[in-house]
Amino acid sequence: MGEENLKKRKGEDNKKEDGQSIQSHEPQAMNLQKEVGLISGICMIVGTIIGSGIFVSPKSVLANVGAVGPCLTMWAACGILATLGALCFAELGTMITKSGGEYPYLMEAFGPIPAFLFSWTSLLVTKPSSFAIICLSFAEYTLAPFYPGCDPPQVAIKCLAAAAIVTITTVNSLSVKLGSYLQNFLTAAKMIIVTIIIVSGIVLLAQGKTENFKDSYKDSSVSFGSIGLAFYNGLWAYDGWNQLNYITEELKNPYRLVYVAGREGHMLKLLSYISVKRLTPAPAIIFYGIVAIIYIIPGDIDTLINYCSFAIWIFYGLTVLALIVMRFTRKDLKRPVKIPTIIPVAVTLASILLILAPVISAPELAYLYCVLFIGSGLIVYVLFVYFKFNWPQKISKPITMHLQMLLEVVPAEEVTE
Repeated sequence: MGEENLKKRKGEDNKKEDGQSIQSHEPQAMNLQKEVGLISGICMIVGTIIGSGIFVSPKSVLANVGAVGPCLTMWAACGILATLGALCFAELGTMITKSGGEYPYLMEAFGPIPAFLFSWTSLLVTKPSSFAIICLSFAEYTLAPFYPGCDPPQVAIKCLAAAAIVTITTVNSLSVKLGSYLQNFLTAAKMIIVTIIIVSGIVLLAQGKTENFKDSYKDSSVSFGSIGLAFYNGLWAYDGWNQLNYITEELKNPYRLVYVAGREGHMLKLLSYISVKRLTPAPAIIFYGIVAIIYIIPGDIDTLINYCSFAIWIFYGLTVLALIVMRFTRKDLKRPVKIPTIIPVAVTLASILLILAPVISAPELAYLYCVLFIGSGLIVYVLFVYFKFNWPQKISKPITMHLQMLLEVVPAEEVTE
């Protein structure tokens, strides 16, 4: 009995101490790892690949090539390129079993600067703009029935998209399980809609409605730049083939990209913190939501797809190039999956063409803004990571402390230990 009373007293004392109050959440931290199970993991992969792109991209691909025949050819080519890229990432993922997707591969092959630029670009360009595109697509399709015969007003689309961003951000910040349920529901809804579209198409073909395939290459307007833009939109629909390199690790340990970059000193550590009460990466989710809302104010779906795809394929190309480089520099690494060298070479060359074609033939300010964002990362790296000046830390520490208290978040290590 004396030992039981002592244990009770120790338990009460632990609850009073701040440090030990975090330890009381240890069982919940273990639950966080189990919230994303097999079914949810599959839904995340399927939901990522079958996203807004499948509903938005067909119109843009057709507009860029001008005819049904080249459009179908582009879709087949995009599927082949996505498959080859997935094979490259399969070798990388089994060779370097670290969290963070492209980040550890770039770090291993080229060092900290390309890895930092990837995390910087993901934080400010690709992740928030992808979020913005998804919500803009949702808003456009939701409002379309209310405006028959014309396009919905841009103001209405942007307002509904902003509301969607706030809702999704709130749900994912409050609960991993609630966010998982929402992901599963949206995935099921998208699968039902896609199935309806496929079945409807098969029925129409069976009824002999094939007039669109007659002279399918007539009136096509194919050019070097239009092919690049068509690839951007087609590959946007296929995007997600690299997500297994994130999802596999997420099922074991929730290291979204910001945590890994923060651990290396390449990112604000606050963004890798976990909510003590909710056990969700609330700071990172809220940050992505804020930047996504900023993107939807001046941007539209097509511009954001071109902007995001340009940045994405810069780092896809670098990552696949890293695979080629490590064939020579890291021969000691075990490769459970090893693909023919011609595949990463082909993907790297395709990436170079995808980056240069739109810029040369159809230059837009979006590409300039993207280059400026990526280039600004070099300045940030030199000033705050390489030289590690003291004055930024003096400014950031009190800000981090106050935000940590406001959001009730702590470093992930402290929760999961």
